[in-house]
Amino acid sequence: MLYYDDLINELSDICGIEPEYWDIFGKKHTASIDTRKAVLRAMRLNIETAEDIANEIRKRRWKSWIGFLEPVHVISVNAREISIPVYIPVNEAEESRLTISCSLEDESIHTILQKHIIPGKDIAISEQQWIDRKRYIKVFLHIEQRDIGYYVLRVECKHPDKIFPEKSNKLQKSSRIIITPDVCYLPENLRNGKAWGLSINLYAIRSEQNWGIGDFTDLKRIVRWVAGFKGSLVGINPLHVIPNTSPFGASPYSPISRLYKNFIYLDIEGIPEVKESEDAGKFMSSKKYSQKLDELRKADLIDYEAVASLKEKILKYAFSVFYKKHYLRDTGRGREFKKYISEEGIALESFAIFMTLSEHMKKTKNAHSWQEWPRKYHDISGKAVDAFRKEYKKKIYFYQYVQWLIDKQLREISEEVENHGLNAGLYYDLAIGSLSAGSDAWAYQDVIADRADVGAPPDDFSPDGQKWGFPPLIPEKLKDNAYELFIQTMRRCMKYGRAIRIDHALGLFRLFWIPDGMTTEDGAYVACYSDDLLRIIALESTLNRTMVIAEDLGTMGEHVRETLKRFQMLSYRLFYFERNYPDPSFLPPEKYPDMALCAVTTHDLPTLYGYWRGRDIETRRSVGKYLNEEQWEQQIQDRERDKRLILTALRFQGLINDDFPSDPDMIPEMTAELCLAIYKYLALSPCKLLLVSLDDIIGTLDQQNMPGTVDSYPNWMQKSPVTLEEIMTRERFAAVTEMLKNYF
Repeated sequence: MLYYDDLINELSDICGIEPEYWDIFGKKHTASIDTRKAVLRAMRLNIETAEDIANEIRKRRWKSWIGFLEPVHVISVNAREISIPVYIPVNEAEESRLTISCSLEDESIHTILQKHIIPGKDIAISEQQWIDRKRYIKVFLHIEQRDIGYYVLRVECKHPDKIFPEKSNKLQKSSRIIITPDVCYLPENLRNGKAWGLSINLYAIRSEQNWGIGDFTDLKRIVRWVAGFKGSLVGINPLHVIPNTSPFGASPYSPISRLYKNFIYLDIEGIPEVKESEDAGKFMSSKKYSQKLDELRKADLIDYEAVASLKEKILKYAFSVFYKKHYLRDTGRGREFKKYISEEGIALESFAIFMTLSEHMKKTKNAHSWQEWPRKYHDISGKAVDAFRKEYKKKIYFYQYVQWLIDKQLREISEEVENHGLNAGLYYDLAIGSLSAGSDAWAYQDVIADRADVGAPPDDFSPDGQKWGFPPLIPEKLKDNAYELFIQTMRRCMKYGRAIRIDHALGLFRLFWIPDGMTTEDGAYVACYSDDLLRIIALESTLNRTMVIAEDLGTMGEHVRETLKRFQMLSYRLFYFERNYPDPSFLPPEKYPDMALCAVTTHDLPTLYGYWRGRDIETRRSVGKYLNEEQWEQQIQDRERDKRLILTALRFQGLINDDFPSDPDMIPEMTAELCLAIYKYLALSPCKLLLVSLDDIIGTLDQQNMPGTVDSYPNWMQKSPVTLEEIMTRERFAAVTEMLKNYF
């Protein structure tokens, strides 16, 4: 048994499972043997016997040598030289009989940029190894310096005698070569300056024109509004596809796919085919439709299922018109759609097949996740899925059509951003992962782990830790697939956005895995290929001209913030957490870093008005989130202390008058004056970006998400207390923007 455990530990080390970590309380946690075994199984490794484990170790130890050519190489554009190793099986003294030929092509335009042949006499052996009584040599291929981008290296090695394992006289393979900048894109105006923007929860926007949930036309109006006040960006929640069900399928941070977006944000009335459809017109002029729309608009909580059902019904009418009038007749609009499908390629087709299959399986099998489908439909490249694709081709086009409409409306918003001079533009949010029952997990089964969730260990924010309900990517498999899923995810999130916020950017370095059946206390960190991932982000950031904000809050590994800064990613600093630790007093503005975005709060934390009243503490108590009365009382005492410290910090900076009360008891409610002073405090910092929360400006009490709750709190369902039209006429926002003119 001891030998078995030793092998488990060795394999765990090879697979990046960290043996221990320190939490924010200074407590050391050691990964148990049971945890390591569970994580290895989630990585789909065979560890049943000591022999199985030894075999897995051997495969990884000699993986590069036996594999001939590694699947991907991520290289700095400033590297002195580009040398790619090739591993060749060859008998002693026979390397002179080899011939190596290689070509390099641009991945996007498939044009050969470099081609050469190395005869055996010119092969320089860098290293050799004997593996299973077979000799392998390591040879470096040298590539000319290239500009940033994606390339394909194709290598073929010939031997006059058939000594290669395939019983052929040649080995051939290709590798993706990714040449990256060393830093992310940063707009010219932010290199030596600062900017401010507004953060909103798009779904929560209440307006006179939307259908009970904020939509892209609301967003377009907000862009114009913020531009009028000389703001530089508008930050929004993730737009990823979600189930659109309450309460379990409403979180924008738990998507079906991170590659595609939620149709619930479409402005249906702005779609040409809706206006052209007789069926849509007939339905939308009916009393039933009018009553439902009125009901959805007046409700204080978002009814995701009802809104999605209503919009999908109209979209299907619209698609019927589009298919007959444009697709089949190959009109200009039809060709534009076909071009979009072609450019999106296999990723969009896989997503659309999944959505069509899901709809079919719910109706015929009452199956609500792909794991419940008949086994033959689990294989995306199998015969059953191919037959389904052919039979339901038109329905698959529908889901592609919907994504095309989303793309078009987002492009229009992007054009508004450019036309109105928002320097930092739209600020998109990227969730850390996607649901195990979703399309990403179905289409990329070889990359996404099984029987494990991503989460976070216990900390002062979440004393019980967090389990986020979606599986992690397997670092080794992600690299084996040349980082394709990661690249596509970043590329699609950056499209039409001038900035992105990467949720839980600490996960680029290591992810906290919680195996099924275990608690957060049993979890373990798994290291990622962080340098490769950061370089790919820098490349996509540069190609898309999108700056990157890395949400760097939580239990942190060594040198994480320094590394993110080196890649020119902005840190994410929240007023509530910036303290003179271990002293709880608030960090003075001048101590904030310049390479950062600062804000008061975020979706998981109380709004300023809720914070001051202690609304989050009351709510946590009412839903049973405190272990005992003592813990609740301590939270109240800490909050009163923090409110006093806020007043002290503001007074020290001269942001409130001397006659302003210093006792929080004399200020039972947050005031517009106090709210403004706190934002002035942040405006004094050198941070390149200040994000102003719409909820803080309009006085919203309740936060959007209460971590650790599901149906005991209306997470992601609360609308703004006032309409967008009313917000735009209020003087309070004008007062904030007038103040900001003095600092930006």
